[in-house]
Amino acid sequence: MKPFVYDLTLDDWQQWVKDQGEAAFRAGQIYHWLYVKRVDSFEEMSNLSKGLRQKLDDHFRFVTLDEVGKYESKDGTIKFLFELQDKNAIETVIMKHNYGNSICVTTQVGCRVGCTFCASTLGGLRRNLSSGEIVAQVVRAQKLLDQSGERVSSIVVMGIGEPFENYDATMSFLRNVIHPQGLNIGQRHITVSTSGIVPNIYRFADEQTQINLAISIHAPNDALRSRLMPVNRRFPFKDLIEACKYYISKTGRRLTFEYALMGGVNDQPEHAEELARVLEDMLPLCHVNLIPVNFVVERNFVRTPREDIFQFQRILERHKINTTIRREQGSDIAAACGQLRAKHMELSAR
Repeated sequence: MKPFVYDLTLDDWQQWVKDQGEAAFRAGQIYHWLYVKRVDSFEEMSNLSKGLRQKLDDHFRFVTLDEVGKYESKDGTIKFLFELQDKNAIETVIMKHNYGNSICVTTQVGCRVGCTFCASTLGGLRRNLSSGEIVAQVVRAQKLLDQSGERVSSIVVMGIGEPFENYDATMSFLRNVIHPQGLNIGQRHITVSTSGIVPNIYRFADEQTQINLAISIHAPNDALRSRLMPVNRRFPFKDLIEACKYYISKTGRRLTFEYALMGGVNDQPEHAEELARVLEDMLPLCHVNLIPVNFVVERNFVRTPREDIFQFQRILERHKINTTIRREQGSDIAAACGQLRAKHMELSAR
């Protein structure tokens, strides 16, 4: 199977044109066509020779993202359900903010992490996406925004799947989207979220990028986290916290902890107090993002009452932990991660 055009970084293209006996500057031209002109075929690359366009066609293919569904929320959120060449489905979301357009991308078809409150894990893991299949989601979103003269201003790698279980493809994707000759997304405008794949938190710290890291923590102790997130049995809470401390000491960058509040499960004042004690050694370089849990039909968690959410926030802030509450977006179009794909899988199985 031929690789996708977006699988290659600019360095890869430079090596490829050299191997083909082509002039070095051709790599930059190809990259420009892919990421600035955003063409859909080699034939459109009009300043390349016919012979080079044929070589490209012989060696590479464009990513197939067939639009199965496009859902627009009253708050401006747009959610795509795409079908890949192998008929697997993925989701990509454009979120409108007052500071620009943020894109949430998927890194795997399904997920094996098994978080008990998440729709992404329904059906398990089918396969990893290639770096090009991840890049293609951003390019597709940018092409839609081109129509209104807007651009992708930030990326969150928080869609279906666990990015750090598809680490190499995720890192290749990041190198492409931040490249100044490509989409040129600022590193500090990108956030990668992990459920706690400890070895790759260390790897990511050693990459020494300016890309933000978020940890899906969701519990203040080992026992509760293991109940909510089976991944904690592979990478225990204590090991995760040590990896987080290493990341902060190595990079000097702030670390975000995502905490999904589930009514009567992990949202009590004693949970907030315990979380504060866990994070106190990481002050001031830690931040908590509270996420009122999304209702998923297949899961039985309920949303934390509004006043309890604010109380949780007040307790953390009393311990000098910067805490925000995530603004809900796209609730009227099932924009929670994995919900549309789950519905699609159910309909396809009938």
